[in-house]
Amino acid sequence: MTSRRTLVTAVAALTVVGAALAGCSGSSGTAGGATTGTLSFYTDKAAWKPDFESLNATSKKDADITLKTTGYSDANQYDAFIKQSFRTSKSPGLFTWHTGDSLKQLVDDGLVAETTDIWSKAVKEGWVSEDLRTSYTFDGKQYCVPMNIAYWVMFYNKKTFDQNDVTVPTTWDELNQVAAKLKGKGVTPYYQTSQLFTFQWFQHLVASTDPDLYKGLEDGTVKYTDPRIVEVMNTWLDEEKKGWFSDAGSSTDPAVGLKQGDFAMIDFGTWYAGNLAGAGMTTSDYGMFAIPAVNSALDKTPVAVESGPLCVAAKSSQKALGLKYSEWWMSADAQSAWNKAHGDVAFNPKATVSDPALAKIGTEIAGPDYQLYDRFFEAMPTAVVTVALEQFGAFAANPGDPKPFLQKIQDAADKYWASQKK
Repeated sequence: MTSRRTLVTAVAALTVVGAALAGCSGSSGTAGGATTGTLSFYTDKAAWKPDFESLNATSKKDADITLKTTGYSDANQYDAFIKQSFRTSKSPGLFTWHTGDSLKQLVDDGLVAETTDIWSKAVKEGWVSEDLRTSYTFDGKQYCVPMNIAYWVMFYNKKTFDQNDVTVPTTWDELNQVAAKLKGKGVTPYYQTSQLFTFQWFQHLVASTDPDLYKGLEDGTVKYTDPRIVEVMNTWLDEEKKGWFSDAGSSTDPAVGLKQGDFAMIDFGTWYAGNLAGAGMTTSDYGMFAIPAVNSALDKTPVAVESGPLCVAAKSSQKALGLKYSEWWMSADAQSAWNKAHGDVAFNPKATVSDPALAKIGTEIAGPDYQLYDRFFEAMPTAVVTVALEQFGAFAANPGDPKPFLQKIQDAADKYWASQKK
């Protein structure tokens, strides 16, 4: 429960930032028609502020726009501020948000600017895929642009693989053989946790068994208690019983755990390469591979994609400036500069990716043998995600009959979908 002190702190923070917004003018003018100058940018990724601002030299040269960045480190305060700003005439010219249900809510309320023309140009120029465009489409129109992209893949400890004579699997059967062989030699195959990142194995099992089944969970046409979902969970349960997963309650940093061989593999977004670097690992120590599909009959291997949007407030006085920057952001030059500053795979296939390992897997997954689907965290309604994360975590901590866990998630889904019919 939120304490009174927390609420007071949040209100105070909103007041201070609101005053700061009121004092921001720049060269965009009050009419919002100018397309050059200083753009007020707000983000919940405070640690990335230097990365964003390092692009100012490039954006100034290419588009005559520079960012004035305000970063938040508290996600709840940030979300509250952004939502509050829409009620004033000082809504941000550019801000980071979340895809999925959170973005849909803003679109439904008419709070973010349409970007269909920007997306049409980007697709025509070969800057972005149609698969990614789908994540930003509502009623046939696009809103916001991708800030970044990350593919959810399997990281593995190369030394552990070599010492136990296993190689990177290319099929689901091969992956199971790798896990069984590692376990047989006393090595835990997979990392898991009971906190926050509890969804990734579920999303892969469902989406790569039947992509339409996963889509059914997204729109409520498939229940979490559906026998096909129960069967998926029983596959997970069987793996848990075999001892293929690490202690879900461990407090060891998973990057450190992978480095010291506590487990051989970890399913995370490509951004996790930065965490591994922070733990002292290099690409000589770890590798990455796209997780094979459970269903070998699928034409393409489904890969979860995580994408955070850059949005422009519909009523911002800097709307034109924000949209102009958004258009530039999609370009190969902009994404090459961003990748050099921040590092990860790039949503623009024409951008230069500075890390060869990330470049390789990014090119592979962008190819014809893979299809993207939205990460569970963004794909499902927020109210359902909250309960699902808790229940997947509880399942990982104490594996057992999956039906009670799934029923609790479905109860939340039933409540959510019923509210949408009012």
